[in-house]
Order: sequence, then structure tokens, then C-alpha cells
Amino acid sequence: MKKILSALLLCAAVSFPAYSQGVHYFGQTDQDTVSQVPYGNNAAAGHFVKADDARIYYEVYGKGEPVLVLHGGGVGCTYEMGRFIDELSKDHLVIAPSTRGHGKSEIGVKPITYVQKAEDMMAAVNQVTKKPMVILGFSDGAYTAYKIAAMYPDRVRKIVAIGAGENVPGLRKIPMAKLADFAALDKRFIDEKVALCPEPDKLQDYLDRYFAFFNQETISKVLFNSIKCPVLLIAGEKDANAPLDTVISAYKMMPNVQLAIIANAPHQAFITHFEAVWANVKPFLKD
Repeated sequence: MKKILSALLLCAAVSFPAYSQGVHYFGQTDQDTVSQVPYGNNAAAGHFVKADDARIYYEVYGKGEPVLVLHGGGVGCTYEMGRFIDELSKDHLVIAPSTRGHGKSEIGVKPITYVQKAEDMMAAVNQVTKKPMVILGFSDGAYTAYKIAAMYPDRVRKIVAIGAGENVPGLRKIPMAKLADFAALDKRFIDEKVALCPEPDKLQDYLDRYFAFFNQETISKVLFNSIKCPVLLIAGEKDANAPLDTVISAYKMMPNVQLAIIANAPHQAFITHFEAVWANVKPFLKD
């Protein structure tokens, strides 16, 4: 089962943490440093926007230059991005959505594509601001950031992409998994995911479609060459989901990119090595 974890956009080490107040990200342990704000389930900051056939939930924090923060896919959630939101909201306007099939956002019936993901996120952004923004995305969120930059180049000033290298069908295969499989690893997270979801009966079908989509998706030269804004590409040295060679391939295909490799870090490098990741992100935002 531990082999499945790294292949399903998850953290490398999982335990069964004690329940506490607030929300919880997949694989969170009692030893993790976490935000005290229940990102993704904070009614005081929450809003909805209609994006095509689904209502998308998002939260807004802080003031200043806008930053769109995008979580990972499958068992990702806004709360996993909490330490970034804590830091960014000190001097930025942070927009933190939950993507379809995650948090309080509806699933709808549209096929899963990065075009649809980009349009969903832009619906949320446009309800808050029309200014150019920075996008900070992890895994699926980083791929969505790439697509937004390609589709709306005038709206994206910079990208911070974590754990998102070249993806070609057959390069690696994410195994299909059931909610019960995930619950066996982290029951609290799955209980919260089902409770937050406005369409819980569709969740398993959505997960099946999401992993099937990602296994056949090509994310390579055409997309990477089209990104003109500056990109900070961050990779965990031991990322099993976005292996280092795929990240370096993406790095070679982008015209304006910096690369930061976090030593001995897994896919969720910002969870296990936040200070090292933030030490790269902070000066990039100020350039």
C-alpha cells in the first residue's frame, strides 16, 4: 500500500494522527507543522462562483498583489497549502480555490481537462480581481497553472510550480484506487472529504475519471514552450510521482525558468521541507 501512496500524489510517510480542531490534509501527522486556519472550510473567507456546469468554492485572504494558490489533485485539498497561504497573505491578496471533486466545489458532468480546470480557476479569480497575478501550484495545481498561463498570458505574471514535470502516457501509471483504500490510510481525511463534498455520491466516479485522465494526458513541449512568464520550478529530489528526470525535462522546455531541487524531499516537498521551499519562493516573488 505504501507504494501506492507516492504514485497517487500523496505524501511519502503516512500515519494515523489524533483528531484535533479544524481540517486535515491527507497523510498529516501529529509532528507536522500546520496552519491554524481551516483553509478550505473557512466560512468567514469562503465564496462560490458558477463556472460552466459547477459551483466552485474559493477563499480570499489578505491584500496586495494577487496570488492564486492551487492544491494537488485526487486527495489534495486547500489545507495542504496552508503554510503558503499563511505567509503569502501577509502582503498579498490570496485566492485559494477548491477544484472540482475537492472540498466544497461541485463536480459537474464535464469531462476532466486542463482547459476546464483553467476556466474554473479563472472564474474564481475574475470574481475577485482582473489584475495580473502570480500562481503557486502543487502537482495538479501546477499543471493547471501552466495551462492558465498558456491560455491567458496577459493575466499571469509568474508561476511557482511544485512537483510537476513532463507527463507522457506510458511514462508511469497512477494506479486506480477506491475511497476505501484511501480511508484505510487516513480515515479522517476521507470522512472530511465526503462531508465537505456537495455531491458525495459522485466522488468515486470522479476519482476514477481523474486518474484515468492523468494516465493518458500529455504535458510536454507544446505546453511548456508556450509559457512566456517567469517560472520557478521546484522538485523534491525523491519525488516518486514527478521523478526528477521528468522535472528536468520540463525545465529544458520552458523559455524562462529557474529550477530548485529540494534535497531528500518527496512529492510534497513543501510539507516536509517548507523552510527550504519558502527560501526559494520568497525571493522569486520579489524579483
